[in-house]
Amino acid sequence: MDTKRKKVLVVGTGLSGISAAELLVEKGVDILLYDSNEKLCASDIRKKSERLKDVPMLFGNLDEADASQFSIALLSPGVATDQPMAKMLQAHGVKLWGEIELAYRCAKGKIAAITGTNGKTTTTALTGEIMKSHFPDVKVVGNIGIPYTSLAAEMTEETVTVAEISSFQLETAHTFCPDVSAVLNITPDHLNRHHTMECYISIKESITKNQRPGQTCVLNYEDDILREFGESLQKKSIRVIYFSSKRALKGGLYLENGVIYLSDPDGAHRQQVAAVDELHLLGAHNYENVMAAAAIAYAFGVPLKKIRKVLKTFQAVKHRIEYTAEINGVRYYNDSKATNPDAAIQGIRAMDRPTYLIGGGYDKQSDYKDWIDACAGRVVKLVLTGETKEKIAAAAAQRGLQGVVLCDTFAEAVCYCHDHAKPGEAVLLSPACASWGQFKNYEERGDVFKEMVRNFPQG
Repeated sequence: MDTKRKKVLVVGTGLSGISAAELLVEKGVDILLYDSNEKLCASDIRKKSERLKDVPMLFGNLDEADASQFSIALLSPGVATDQPMAKMLQAHGVKLWGEIELAYRCAKGKIAAITGTNGKTTTTALTGEIMKSHFPDVKVVGNIGIPYTSLAAEMTEETVTVAEISSFQLETAHTFCPDVSAVLNITPDHLNRHHTMECYISIKESITKNQRPGQTCVLNYEDDILREFGESLQKKSIRVIYFSSKRALKGGLYLENGVIYLSDPDGAHRQQVAAVDELHLLGAHNYENVMAAAAIAYAFGVPLKKIRKVLKTFQAVKHRIEYTAEINGVRYYNDSKATNPDAAIQGIRAMDRPTYLIGGGYDKQSDYKDWIDACAGRVVKLVLTGETKEKIAAAAAQRGLQGVVLCDTFAEAVCYCHDHAKPGEAVLLSPACASWGQFKNYEERGDVFKEMVRNFPQG
């Protein structure tokens, strides 16, 4: 890393930016911490981290004349590479890195990296637990909420890192090379950031771009995009392990008659991994997550016996079809992490009773038709809130969906469901939209939902 001649500009003062800045300071790199929010105060930032007490900071506008100071600009995931500030830096020859790139260059050990539109967090958490059953030093990092850079300095050659990697993070990853990669699925998401589906697909697939012959990629056989992508990887001698929820595979994992199997390459022999009724995860999408995690661990050499044991004890992650409570015979589920229509469809399909569905939020320019169609025959009322409520309501009317309710606030939507749902029904928060504008993040949205539900009276 050429940082002797010039400074590194760290852009963003959130969790990712602070963690990256701390790692650079630890490495003796000269940095400037920058955020475009001119209302921020350096003293407040320094309260977050004692290690940044002597770091210079800049808030507001970044002058073009200042760009020549820097050799590298380290962008937080929320900063797009096509923003004017990023383009200005590039025009001055500044390299754009992200936290993943920095951490990878500083870390040691082996890496399993997981991306995809949906299921990343569950698969990452489950893979991490399986790895911990076999390896003595396992770190679970990335988009799951623990910055990669926060643990990179602790990693040794014996460390196994399991990383959830978002499309935003992949934009600024250049040399990143996981020993095992996984792409769970690709459906439209974040098109307000990536602009075209072709660009989004390319970024997701780039998780493999530096992998070498003999390394492994785990892919969903039932995703047409990924099945074709797997064929191109095999031509480069990348080992591909497919998983399928619909058909038997040779040399992969598949679901058949409620049982997950691992098949040998010629398909002549198979081993039972787990029966789905032994799992604590609901829904076909979660069975795919289980297969992906098992495939990653298997590629790392974890014995099937240990994989099977963890699968039978693992609980759902927070905010992903998370059972919250049963109040007066009505079951409440928090699926706040379903921030796009495809993820929210999985939440609907996991319900086994008539459901009041709470949706809406920040507009990521998604198409809601398939999500609305999934409501038919399952959803009693579609209760909408947030800036997308009118857009979704119009789409629902076009698709002929009845029972749409518009609420001015999130709290009003939750209370409406409580007041109208009957015993034997369910209330599902599965918004199909991001939380921004109403909440800081999807975790806060889910926590508010859970707190409201648990304060509802019984009887």
